[in-house]
Amino acid sequence: MSPRFGKKKQKSSSDETPEEQVTPEIAATHESSEESPGPDPADLPHDDVTATEEVTATATEGVTATATDEVTATATATDESPAAPPEPAAAEEEPAKGWFGLADPAETPPAETPTSRSAARRAVEQPVEPPVERVPEPVPTPSTPEEAIRALADGRHQQPHDLLGHHLDEEGLLVRTYKPFASSVGVRFQDGERIELLHESDGVWGGMRVGATQTQDYRLLVAYADGIEHEMDDPYRFAPTLGPIDLHLIGEGRHEELWTVLGAHVREYPGPMGTVVGTSFAVWAPRAQAVHVAGDFNGWDTRSHSMRLLGESGVWELFVPGVGDGTLYKFLVRGADGKVREKADPMAQATELPPGRASSVVQSRYSWSDDAWMEQRAGNDAHKQPMSVYEVHLGSWRSGHGYRDLAEHLVNYVADLGFTHVEFMPVMEHPYPPSWGYHVTSYYAPSARFGRPDDFRYLVDRLHQAGIGVILDWVPGHFATDPWALARFDGLPLYEHADPRKGWHPEWGSYIFDFGRMQVRNFLVANAVYWMEEFHVDGLRVDGVASMLYLDYARKDGEWVPNIHGGRENLEAVGLLQEANATAYKRVPGIVTIAEESTSWPGVTKPTDSGGLGFGLKWNMGWMNDSLKYLKEDPIHRQYHHHLLTFSLMYAYSENYLLPISHDEVVHGKGSLLRKAPGSRYDQLATVRAFLAYIWSHPGKQLIFMGSEFAQEAEWADGRQLDWWLLDHAAHYRVHNLVKELNRVYRENPALWALDSDPAGFEWLNADDNAWNTYSYLRFGTPDRQGAVVAVAVNFGGLARDPLRIGVPRPGDWKVILDTSGYDEFGTPSQAEVVVTAQEHGANGQPWSVEVRVAALSAVYLAPVDTDRKALADE
Repeated sequence: MSPRFGKKKQKSSSDETPEEQVTPEIAATHESSEESPGPDPADLPHDDVTATEEVTATATEGVTATATDEVTATATATDESPAAPPEPAAAEEEPAKGWFGLADPAETPPAETPTSRSAARRAVEQPVEPPVERVPEPVPTPSTPEEAIRALADGRHQQPHDLLGHHLDEEGLLVRTYKPFASSVGVRFQDGERIELLHESDGVWGGMRVGATQTQDYRLLVAYADGIEHEMDDPYRFAPTLGPIDLHLIGEGRHEELWTVLGAHVREYPGPMGTVVGTSFAVWAPRAQAVHVAGDFNGWDTRSHSMRLLGESGVWELFVPGVGDGTLYKFLVRGADGKVREKADPMAQATELPPGRASSVVQSRYSWSDDAWMEQRAGNDAHKQPMSVYEVHLGSWRSGHGYRDLAEHLVNYVADLGFTHVEFMPVMEHPYPPSWGYHVTSYYAPSARFGRPDDFRYLVDRLHQAGIGVILDWVPGHFATDPWALARFDGLPLYEHADPRKGWHPEWGSYIFDFGRMQVRNFLVANAVYWMEEFHVDGLRVDGVASMLYLDYARKDGEWVPNIHGGRENLEAVGLLQEANATAYKRVPGIVTIAEESTSWPGVTKPTDSGGLGFGLKWNMGWMNDSLKYLKEDPIHRQYHHHLLTFSLMYAYSENYLLPISHDEVVHGKGSLLRKAPGSRYDQLATVRAFLAYIWSHPGKQLIFMGSEFAQEAEWADGRQLDWWLLDHAAHYRVHNLVKELNRVYRENPALWALDSDPAGFEWLNADDNAWNTYSYLRFGTPDRQGAVVAVAVNFGGLARDPLRIGVPRPGDWKVILDTSGYDEFGTPSQAEVVVTAQEHGANGQPWSVEVRVAALSAVYLAPVDTDRKALADE
């Protein structure tokens, strides 16, 4: 688990909004109810016929969203109450201002209509509550053009397409546009005819093409103070880019490809006046009163691009012609409390370079070259393949390296060492580098610190071409509190749980997702699939699973809420994890999901249909703690702690395990792996070499953090690169060589990985040799034990075992395939390749035995000579 950052402040109450039933109805129209049947769908550039038909079908009746009564759950803080999330800074609560200095009229009431009058009467009759505690009635489509224009100018119109764009009625074709700084506005139609628009009020221009009987493609001709006429397209003449099926799935929280419909997407629409290229913007903000999109495409004007609410889905949408790849943007969300906040797009697939906060439009043009890898992956079971993982923090592996640089240097380095996978600490965008990426603000965007999304694709592609899998750290348990990101997105808790006892993490200073809200769950499940499908990622390591599973995690008595059964298990988080795992394994064959889970929760790697969480692997945190504790003991004292390395075999097959020596174990005063070992520098290096060989031979996959492969002296610091200069020293370069040899031997000997999760793959030879601090055991590659086999002896004592008799299950010649004592800086002769003949002298419960020298603080592997290990591995 990584450190978390954030301040805590007491808060008197919190809000909780129950889920609402939504219907997949599109509210946007090109026509008011008093006007004619609407535009011909054939004249609307659109790539979804169904959505176009929906617009036509609803064109005769303006549909508006209605606010449902909401129940507010309030938790009063006392001296013993849990720490509450920090209030947003006062500056963030100020009404947003436009590029031209237009203040947001936050105190201006919505345009009065019959619907809003009835809402006002109800509000007077009911008890007065603080604004933040109540969801105000949304502003419906005003009944008169004057009211509609005023609502639009005030930034409160939920259906701007009802006012703007083109509208066919009995008199002809009416065109309206919002150009508050224009000196003149005209319209040129596809047939060449031109009309001039008149300024109606508040920046809205309108004009009628009298006698028109059908809609036409057109362009706006706008002149400003410079007197130059600019031709531009009209965002309000386009149909919605989301169809009814998309909205229905979003409403149910079941859209597995959510990233394809929400966020920003470059689209092309053919039309009579030429192909239109632009970007569709869509965001889920169900309790917002209004949403605008602003960016460098409109000078960050907070009024010019008002979005429409699509029925009761909570989705706001707008297609903006002329906006393309690289454009920066933000959403201006008028929350349920009436205040306007600048927000990054939760579904943004790229961001501005931090500390900038804007989202970025991105259009991938990447062409993959990893077809062979992807085909092989889909046909393999990753859990039964060799897995030797190199964990990497991108920012500190080598300073100044971006995705493209890493695609050369990191790929070559890892391939040379022979690791099967790399695991990247979170690449999702985050504002604070010392959080290491575990406080995420943009879950769908690779960090812009290292390049664009296609650059990250290139890195993954190059790794795959080199035969290396890619695992990403994923953080679905909590998120950053930055007020410009997910926090209180529509003015109330939305992505976070409203009750701080379930929505605030007192230990890490972060918000906890509302796992019970279906759309939030959909956001996370789709995000897991997104990285695997869009970036060809081979697996996810889920961070902080224990913090998700328990309602009382890091909380005292009275600071948490029991589940419906009175227990401490977070049933909603369990449901999320099960759904994420089941969906990922269903959609992307050959991937693996890994849980960082530090408790004894049963069935972490059990299938979901059997009641398990559905992970493929679980980090073996118990083994990690015990083995590092043992490592710190002086050899003369290790005999009294012998059980620390034997106990793991008591539960090694209760789950499918991965053995981690991760970043968390070499930081914050814990010291590097080298400095955990006692004794002289020679003894420390020898201990590290023996320990690495022990890890590679223990049941379970293995992971080490960068720098451990050459025994870095200093503990890891995220602000500087690894101490690469150590490779100029023989002592450290030889550890590097050993890791390379370990990975070669590991890959070629299926006995070391084929039965990692099967008790038939392991047998102790001598687990009780504590007087000599020695451990010996057998690893098997097949359940019948007739295939590949490796004998292992590890000596953590200060004296050599010369000779050590080891029992073996077969007669004939056995070869030493690894001897860590031969990897010191002095060129000590290695026993590798030495062949010994098994004697008909039983030992350790085996019918035959061999004698071999095991130096102090070293490990030895032996395998039968007649075994074609490479052929077995290939098989």
